[in-house]
Amino acid sequence: MDAKIFDMGPVDIAWCPGCGDYLILKVLKQALAELEIGPERLVMVSGIGQAAKIPHYFRCNAFNGLHGRALSPAFAIQMSNPELVVIAESGDGDMYGEGGNHWTHTIRRNPNITNIVHNNMVYGLTKGQASPTSRCGFVTPVQINGVINEPFNPLAAAIALDASFVARVFIGDQEKSKDVLKKAILHNGYALVDIFQPCVSFNKVNTFQWFKDNTYNLEDGYDPTNRTEAFKRACEESGGGKLPLGIFYINPNKKPYHELAGTYKTDRRPLYQRLPQMEKLQSLLNTI
Repeated sequence: MDAKIFDMGPVDIAWCPGCGDYLILKVLKQALAELEIGPERLVMVSGIGQAAKIPHYFRCNAFNGLHGRALSPAFAIQMSNPELVVIAESGDGDMYGEGGNHWTHTIRRNPNITNIVHNNMVYGLTKGQASPTSRCGFVTPVQINGVINEPFNPLAAAIALDASFVARVFIGDQEKSKDVLKKAILHNGYALVDIFQPCVSFNKVNTFQWFKDNTYNLEDGYDPTNRTEAFKRACEESGGGKLPLGIFYINPNKKPYHELAGTYKTDRRPLYQRLPQMEKLQSLLNTI
């Protein structure tokens, strides 16, 4: 399948030239095309922010919701029709800040959705204040003396909550990013992919070069099923050294929510087709 199947045609893109979001858009389209997931089967759900504009530039089913609230409709959509491929994506502020409570409890429930977070360590849409993942000392128009709080560690938090798939990539490595995204989409359960994506306008510190110089890939022999080791490696983020990239943790034994609920054990039709009132309406329509 050609990735161009997801192209919207001529459309004005609101991102700044050089923004890492362009590469995420490109790589995600390639990943879905290689998995042969067509637009009719895909649902993109987002909140508010520059990252959350991705569904605007994707030919697929889409839902653009409230700030920090992408995961709840994504969960509902997946539960309503488990045959769909549901991707919830937004930025680090939208997911970890405004949406932190939703994020936490979505992980607990383990719905079969892929959660992509564009992590540029700054609020881009609202012009550069510190986000939950901004690093200590980062100076902004709001934090004029620099950020004083330790950055939120989404990987460590997700692993502590026993998220069934936890990964981090740098979009500057397109092939690695595509490979991890494909594995996340195929994962049966909640999958977090935190993507380092530089903001070229409002974060002049954590640039493409900075991420290239301050990250490294987990070694080939790394075991992602070892939760204790995964948590340890995730905590390297606050240690001042280089930040690891790759698939940190997988729990292959954790069942997704729709299987635990038993909603689709014998009938795989979308939920709306199985409601009694819908069956009555269809019967009535057949008589007309």
